[in-house]
Amino acid sequence: MRTLLASFVCGAIFGTGLMISGMTDPTRVLGFLDVFGHWDPTLGFVMIGALSVTMIGYALTRNRKPVTGAKADKLAARNIDTPLILGSVMFGAGWGLSGLCPGPAVTNLATLSPQVVLFVIAMALGMM
Repeated sequence: MRTLLASFVCGAIFGTGLMISGMTDPTRVLGFLDVFGHWDPTLGFVMIGALSVTMIGYALTRNRKPVTGAKADKLAARNIDTPLILGSVMFGAGWGLSGLCPGPAVTNLATLSPQVVLFVIAMALGMM
């Protein structure tokens, strides 16, 4: 139950941050990717802010027991292989074409926009 509650709280904070920062708006994200046109640097500032908060969080919790009581696994180094490259290309193409990546897409499901629903279905199929 604690894991479920912690997951819900983290997801709610993440979704709220996406909405407040405007990153649920695909045109803003596409503006960031349009480096030769009308470039919008907002996404870069959001990333810098998110990385700063994450680094502080990791530093403060480095030697602490997880809130949920579960064992925290360290990420294992992995080789760059074909599935990683193909997945990265698919992620980048989907992001560049739609202006949505998984977090904002799931957050935008609340709008019931047909384009967003289709994107999330395609994303889920791609994950399978």
